[in-house]
Amino acid sequence: MSHVVFRGAERVAAGASLEAALAAQRLAAEPSDAGVLIFDDQGRQVDFDLSGGPADLTARLAPVGEAAAPRGRGRPRLGVTPREVTLLPRHWDWLASQPGGASVALRKLVEAARRESEGPDRIRRSREAAYRFATVMAGDREGFEAAMRALFAGDDAAFAERIQAWPADIAAQLRTFAAEAFGADAGPV
Repeated sequence: MSHVVFRGAERVAAGASLEAALAAQRLAAEPSDAGVLIFDDQGRQVDFDLSGGPADLTARLAPVGEAAAPRGRGRPRLGVTPREVTLLPRHWDWLASQPGGASVALRKLVEAARRESEGPDRIRRSREAAYRFATVMAGDREGFEAAMRALFAGDDAAFAERIQAWPADIAAQLRTFAAEAFGADAGPV
């Protein structure tokens, strides 16, 4: 997962969680009136425990190997884990009558639904990430409401016009989050 670090309106670092936390830790030690904020790739502000030194951060945030979990049902090597599905009896009857059984039919239905909603879902996620980031970093800036209306209306030109006067790093990061928000395949979202 990628993160970006801002000090005030300036983007000062980007990278994995450990890299972002180390940069934020260095910045927090420097005297400044501007706060340090970290955002994930979904536009959410995140907080890391920055206490201790770089070694402490590395110990807390460095990727670790997967812990050996007790084997249960399913096919763990394929990433298959059992879950509960609640359906009506008529749904179970229909699934049982499908070639390959319920599991095959459910996988086919899920894959078809994923393909069908891929474009609108991608656009929605991009708009939401841009909105979350903009709310924190530019919620009090002139044109914020108009920019957000343009974002959710899919009006790329109006959006770009509204954020043009904002600090360069905020506007650039906002355009990164909104990169897929103005897709041509945007049906009703």
